[in-house]
Amino acid sequence: MASEDATSHSPAATPFKFSNRVLLKTILERGDGGMELVNQRVVIGGWVKSSKEVTKSSLPPKLSEDGYEENKTKDVTCVEILQSRIPLIRTLIRVFGGSVNAPSKKAESVVPKPLPPQPSTVYLLLTDGSSVATLQVVVESSIAPPSKIMPTGTCILVEGVLRQPSSEGKHAVELKADKILHIGTVELDKYPLSKKRLPLDSLRDHSQFRPRTTMVATVMRIRSALSFATKSFFKDNAFLDVQVPTITTTDCEGFSKMFHVATLDKKVNKKKLDTIYETEGVSLETVKDAVKEKSNIIENLKRSESNREALVAAIQDLRKTNELASQLEARGKTRSGTILKADKVDSSEEFFSGGTYLTVCGRLHLESYACALGNVYSFGPRFRADTTDSAKHAAEMWMVEVEMAFSQLKDSINCANEFFKYLCKWILENCTEDIRFVAKRIDSTCIYRLEQMIKISSEMVSYSAAVEVLRKVENKNFETNLEFGVDLTTEHLSYLADHIYKRPVIIYNYPKEVKPFYVRLNDDGKTVAAFDMVVPKVGTIISGSQSEERLDMISSRIQELGLPREKYEWYLDLRRHGTVKHSGFTLRFDLMVLFVTGLGNVRDVIPFPRSYGRANN
Repeated sequence: MASEDATSHSPAATPFKFSNRVLLKTILERGDGGMELVNQRVVIGGWVKSSKEVTKSSLPPKLSEDGYEENKTKDVTCVEILQSRIPLIRTLIRVFGGSVNAPSKKAESVVPKPLPPQPSTVYLLLTDGSSVATLQVVVESSIAPPSKIMPTGTCILVEGVLRQPSSEGKHAVELKADKILHIGTVELDKYPLSKKRLPLDSLRDHSQFRPRTTMVATVMRIRSALSFATKSFFKDNAFLDVQVPTITTTDCEGFSKMFHVATLDKKVNKKKLDTIYETEGVSLETVKDAVKEKSNIIENLKRSESNREALVAAIQDLRKTNELASQLEARGKTRSGTILKADKVDSSEEFFSGGTYLTVCGRLHLESYACALGNVYSFGPRFRADTTDSAKHAAEMWMVEVEMAFSQLKDSINCANEFFKYLCKWILENCTEDIRFVAKRIDSTCIYRLEQMIKISSEMVSYSAAVEVLRKVENKNFETNLEFGVDLTTEHLSYLADHIYKRPVIIYNYPKEVKPFYVRLNDDGKTVAAFDMVVPKVGTIISGSQSEERLDMISSRIQELGLPREKYEWYLDLRRHGTVKHSGFTLRFDLMVLFVTGLGNVRDVIPFPRSYGRANN
């Protein structure tokens, strides 16, 4: 009776609200590792990370004449022993030239029957994506065939009882299965993760399976936590969430590389372009096929552990082929414009009447709502058609954009700084197990780096002062010469944060030539009220500015840059009717994930990365 009371008061493993399975996180991330849940019956679902089979020890089976194991023992007489040796005696007679009577037909047809499979126990390490930790599941071969449940990647739904492991190890509890409710088998010859551990760049070719690896799953949980923290910060600080359009007619910066949105069928024009290339001896389609072939060669070299020299040579060859493809496409764009003009294509066939693009930035649209609602933010994808092969850039990246009415540059800087520290603190407090895994497997300094970002203040440096500091550097030769009016490169900015100040650096008052047209002009007429926050290891993670609220000033900037004024009339209306000083900033969300995890390439922190020439699914 006492034992029943104790059991009734023990904590229960709570199933997920929308199914009957228990998430592994609720078992394995308890303070005791799940020990308090021992003897409870649960349903667990997940994917096999690794497995082993242990055959149960038993004496060798004793076979009868028909091939089956004898169940009973009996005394053996001398006659029986002699009879059992008759086949041997007959064989000896044949060897020495004698003859024996042919065996009966019945004796020839007797074939020993195969042995029944030997019983075994299978040990599976299971993950369901809710935690870094895995649960050991013990399955007897009598419940499920080992060959079906052991391959890496197999999905199983299993019911059983939690218990203490029979032998000491890293697992506090294990699940003794007594029912298999579902088995999702794997085609071993086609499943990429069934082979040895793949490098991150190879995993990008299998985006559908990447999250099944412990590393990518951990990064995605951290990404999810940062997303939740973003919404929590702005909710706590009275910001409204506004969704800005993905399709726009406006170039928000005035000099962006944008994706054009079109529905017009250009198959005929494509054929004309291919004909032009082929008459010149080079086919664009041929070059693209060569790129695919060379990419496959590189992947095979990586998997076969070939010598590094061969791999490097193959990568260089692929890079040259990509450059050739870029040149042909650039030439094609020029000629396609000529062809379209000559063919007099009717623009009414387009879905939108005017030129439309995927948005590069949503701050212009956010201003409309800031000038009515006060403080607003948006969180979504932005697109740049930049062919630069950079570890910090992808064609589609997520941005957190903020706009505040009745605010100036210093207000935007303060908000950005506080937001950045909030995200760092959130990860340390809410992603303990994931950040420990990152420290163990990816970047041993990640926890210390986040703690420092919370404690220390950012270094405030004007653009002019930053240029002077970099000019005085003697032990470093920068690729781009420094002079006033030149945009600071990634190399310049990273050197300031990583080597000179060794902390976040906020650079402000940039030359007007290097910032978007809408940024407020300072009194000197040369610089604008803009800033960049540069952090160690990643570089520029936040960019912000005070927007130009004066109609005459922004009108002159539009004219100065030669922008089509009719595209910005809606934006100028905000200056004509109830203008207000306002400022904001953009946080590059994917780079924030990169900063937290310590990974080197932004494509490894994006669920489905899109980059030049690569959009696999």
